[in-house]
Amino acid sequence: MADIQTQIMDAVRAHDTIIIHRHVNPDPDAFGSQLGLAEILREAYPTKHIFAVGEPEARLAWIGVPDQIDDAVYDGALVIVIDTANTERIADSRYDQGALLIKIDHHPNREPFGDLQLVNTHASSSSEIVADLVRATPDLNLSQASAAKLYAGIIGDTGRFLFDLTTPHTHEVAAELMATGIDAPALGRQEDELSPRGARLIGYALSKVTVSPNGAGSLLITQDLIAQFGLAPGEAQMVVGFIGKLDTIKSWVVFTERDDGRFRVELRSKQAPIQPLAIAHGGGGHPLASGAIADDKEEMQAIVQELDDLVKTV
Repeated sequence: MADIQTQIMDAVRAHDTIIIHRHVNPDPDAFGSQLGLAEILREAYPTKHIFAVGEPEARLAWIGVPDQIDDAVYDGALVIVIDTANTERIADSRYDQGALLIKIDHHPNREPFGDLQLVNTHASSSSEIVADLVRATPDLNLSQASAAKLYAGIIGDTGRFLFDLTTPHTHEVAAELMATGIDAPALGRQEDELSPRGARLIGYALSKVTVSPNGAGSLLITQDLIAQFGLAPGEAQMVVGFIGKLDTIKSWVVFTERDDGRFRVELRSKQAPIQPLAIAHGGGGHPLASGAIADDKEEMQAIVQELDDLVKTV
C-alpha cells in the first residue's frame, strides 16, 4: 500500500494539471473524497491547476460544487478517478483524455482500470483512503475545509458508523478529522436533513414496501411517483436506508425507474451477502450494499425472487 501511495504522489508532483472524477449519481462519499482530495492538493500545491469535475448535485452542494472545464485542460493532465468501481459509472466521459490515469477506490476491483490503482476494500470509504494518503505523505495536510469534506464522506458511507466496514481505524481517522476543529455535529445534521417532499416519499416507502415471509423487502419508485413528489434527480435514493429500519426486513431492494425505461437497483442486507446477486445482474458493490441496473420488469421480478431465495438460507 505504501508503494502505490508513493507512486501516486510522485505522479501528483510531476503534473501541473490534475483533474479528479467520481461516479455518477454521487453520494456523500463520492463528493467528499473527490472535493476533499482537490482541496488537499490545492492547499499543498498552490501553483498547480486542480479541478474536480462531474455534474453538480443540489442536495450535496453543502459539501461543494464541481468545476466546469474545457476539453483542452485535459492535455497533459493527470486524471484521478475516485470512488468508482467501473468505467461505465464515471461521471464525465473525458476521464481517458489525460496523460496518466489513476484509480482510487474502496469497492471490489472487478474492473481494473488506469495506469495506477489504489484500491483498499477494507476501507470504510474512499474518504478514509484519502485521509490515509494524507497521513502517509509529508507534503499533505488536513485543513478544516478538507477535513469537513472527508468527514461528510465517511459518515455517509458508514451510515454514521453503523455499517459493517466501520473499523477501529475508521474511528481513528474520524478523530483526526474532528481534531482539526470541524463542526462534526453540524455536518451530521446537514447530512440527516430531509426536505418536506423527501419526508413524504419516505412515509410512502415505509407504507408501500412489500415484505416476504422470509424477510425480503422490495419497493418500486416510478417516474410518475418521482414527478408526483417533485423529486430532484437522485433524491429518490434517500428511501433506501430508511426501509432497512423495519425489523421485519432482513434484505431489501429498491427499484427506481430511469428516464430510459430501465431501473436502478439498490440492494441492501443486514446479514446475507447480496453482492453476488448484484454481480449476476451486471452490477457490483459491497457484501451488504450493492447495486445494478434492471432492463425491464421481468428482470426486476427475477431479482426479487433471487433475493427471497437468498434470505431463506440465512
